[in-house]
Amino acid sequence: MHRQNVIAIGIAGLLLIVIVTAALTKRQSTFGMFARGMATVTGNPSSVSVPSKDSPTAPEFAPGTWINSDPLTLKNLRGRVVLVEFWTFGCYNCRNTLPYVKRWDERYRDKGLTVVGVHSPELEEERVIDNVRRETASLGIRYPVVTDNDYATWKAYNVEAWPTIFVLDKEGRIRWTHVGEGAYDEADRVIQELLKEVMK
Repeated sequence: MHRQNVIAIGIAGLLLIVIVTAALTKRQSTFGMFARGMATVTGNPSSVSVPSKDSPTAPEFAPGTWINSDPLTLKNLRGRVVLVEFWTFGCYNCRNTLPYVKRWDERYRDKGLTVVGVHSPELEEERVIDNVRRETASLGIRYPVVTDNDYATWKAYNVEAWPTIFVLDKEGRIRWTHVGEGAYDEADRVIQELLKEVMK
């Protein structure tokens, strides 16, 4: 075997080890991390829009501690558009997304949108409910937040990174999802379109 082939195989093996280690450290699937990396490199979007006929029904929220609200269920939210954001208070990208999520809550709450923040911790201090309550208040979050310390809701939605946003239609079907920052105008358009469906 040529020396260049040995070097190339060695580099590929090292890259694979780095990806697997990073995925395990961040509680992400290796494929998910690889797919997001490829999306970044190739410029493919990390948003997915699904027609209503093909839309899966969103999983119910797992039990957790609710902040800013009594416990909510998707069944009881039928008839409303629901935006579900998986976040954690120590996440830099989540904090960058937060102004948009808060703005959607303020702008569309009275028009039929319910925002629910699912707080799935990355670090130990993010598991402490008093810390989550304090950070929720200090960040000015007024919409409902539910803790997900055992990642039950995270796993049910197959989430792989913070932040991840799902937008559900009035029937509780997942119609749009986005991983990471960005796509704010697209999310706003989706919310408006789904709110029109509520009026039908």
